Amino acid sequence: MATNLKTFDVQFIEIEAPFEKVFAFIADPANLPLWTAAFREANNSSALLVTPKGELRIGLQTITDTLGVIDWHMKMPDGSIGKAYSRATALPNGNTLYSFVLLAPPVPVEEVEGTLEQQKQLLNDELKKLAQLLKQ
Repeated sequence: MATNLKTFDVQFIEIEAPFEKVFAFIADPANLPLWTAAFREANNSSALLVTPKGELRIGLQTITDTLGVIDWHMKMPDGSIGKAYSRATALPNGNTLYSFVLLAPPVPVEEVEGTLEQQKQLLNDELKKLAQLLKQ
């Protein structure tokens, strides 16, 4: 039976900085700990996540495209893959629009809505922090 449970959220923020600066900063995985709550450290192949159950070492692949795509594939210790999708877009006024697709985490269906709501607020806070970091 189909369900109307929403399993994603899309958020965006206008960053008062040029595309090149925003793209370079976000595309460098070493910067993830500067603007996200979950990453304690990150590099081109792995990351250390902070979770409610403690720290977790994962595989990390950052996928970029000069058109502004910045995606992450995260390989968990159990072999499952988490994905995060984002894009930076140059605006005519010289600023950059940064959009992020937040997917519900792999939790039981009865927990998706509450967990997604928590993550939506966290992402909102992270995007504001990112915009402040990159403000000209």
